Amino acid sequence: MAVKRRRILRRPAIWLGQNDRYPIYLTSLTGEELLAVADISRLSRSNAGKLLGYQRPEVRRHVRDITEYLNGKDVVFPHSLILAFSSASVRFHAARGRRFADGKASAGVLEIPLPTNGGPKPAWIVDGQQRALAVSKSLRRDIPLPISAFAADSLELQRDQFLRVNNTKPLPRGLITELLPEVSTLLPPKLALRRVPAALSGILNSHPKSPFRGLIRRASTPSALRKVAVVADASIVSMIEVSLNSPSGCLFPYHNIATGETDFEGIQSVLFSYWSGVRKAFPEAWGRPAVQSRLMHGVGIKAMGRLMDRLMSALDPRPRGASERLERELAKVSPHCHWTRGRWKDLGDLAWNELQNVPRHVGMLSNLLVRTYLHANTGER
Repeated sequence: MAVKRRRILRRPAIWLGQNDRYPIYLTSLTGEELLAVADISRLSRSNAGKLLGYQRPEVRRHVRDITEYLNGKDVVFPHSLILAFSSASVRFHAARGRRFADGKASAGVLEIPLPTNGGPKPAWIVDGQQRALAVSKSLRRDIPLPISAFAADSLELQRDQFLRVNNTKPLPRGLITELLPEVSTLLPPKLALRRVPAALSGILNSHPKSPFRGLIRRASTPSALRKVAVVADASIVSMIEVSLNSPSGCLFPYHNIATGETDFEGIQSVLFSYWSGVRKAFPEAWGRPAVQSRLMHGVGIKAMGRLMDRLMSALDPRPRGASERLERELAKVSPHCHWTRGRWKDLGDLAWNELQNVPRHVGMLSNLLVRTYLHANTGER
C-alpha cells in the first residue's frame, strides 16, 4: 500500500540570525494559505482552571472595516502579521550563495507542512488576528500578506511576544491581567508592576476558600457564567495595586521592592480574612450585580480597599479570634453604608446608585469610610 506524502507549502523567505534558539523568518502567504496553516489561539480556561491561549475575542466592527477595504480597489496592505511556528514542523533551506555578507541573514525557501485530515495546524497567530479574520471574510483571499514568523513551541514565549507587541496598543485591561501571571520572562516596567496584582486576582477568583470565588469577571469567563461573575477584574486589581504599592497600604510590607519577592501566602491571608469579614458584614449586598449593589461596583471595591488598609495594618489575621475582632471593627462602619438602598447624606445626599467608579467618587467614599471608622474609635471626625 502506497504511503501518501504530506503536502508541503514552499515560500521564498529570509532567515534572520537574531537568536539561535528561536529562528525568525520573513515571508509572505496569501490569505487562503494563512488560514490553512495558522490557528487563532483564543483566551479560555480548562476545566481545571488552566489558562489556554492568549488572543482577545473578535472585534466585529474592526474586522468589517478591514474586509470592506480589502473588497475595494487599489488595495495596499503592508501590515505584517506575526506567526509562531512549531519548531519541529517548519524547515528553512538557504539558497546557495544567498547568505548576506554580515552572516545575519540568508535568503532561501521556507517549507510549511499543510495539515491533513483535520489535524493540528503548524502555526498560531500572535499578532494580526483581526486582519486574518477580515481576509477570511473578504473576496481577496488570494492577496499576498507580509509575514514575520518565529519558531517556538513554548506557549509562554508566544504570550510574552503577544504582550510586547500589544504593549502600546489599546488591549483590553482584563486580557492583559489574565496573561501577565502566565509570563515569567522580563517584561516592560509598567507591565511587570501589574503581574503580582493580576496573579492575586486569579487566586481570589479560583481558590476554594476565597470569598470572591467565581465572582470576578475576567477575559476568559464564559458567557454562561458572566451573570454570577459580578465584580470587574480591573476593580480587584486596582484595589490590590493601591495597597501593594503605597507605603500606607496593608499589603505593602509583603512585597520586597528591592528583590521583587512577594509573600503571596501572607497577602492571601489578609485578603481572604478582610473580604470574608466584608461579606459577613454586608450579606444583603454581597454577590449581587453592580446595578443592584454598589459594594460589588468598582467604587465600592476600591473604597473598601482603602478601609482595608486602615483596619488590616493593625490587625493580624492569623491568631485565633482575629475574625471576631475584624467583625467588631467592620460593625463600626456598616450601619453608615448604603450599598443597595438609601442615600449617603455625608456625600452630598447622593442616592446609593448615583455613586460611580470615577476618582472623585472613589476618593469621597474612601474618605467617608475611614473618617467614620476613626470617629467610632476616637470620637473625632
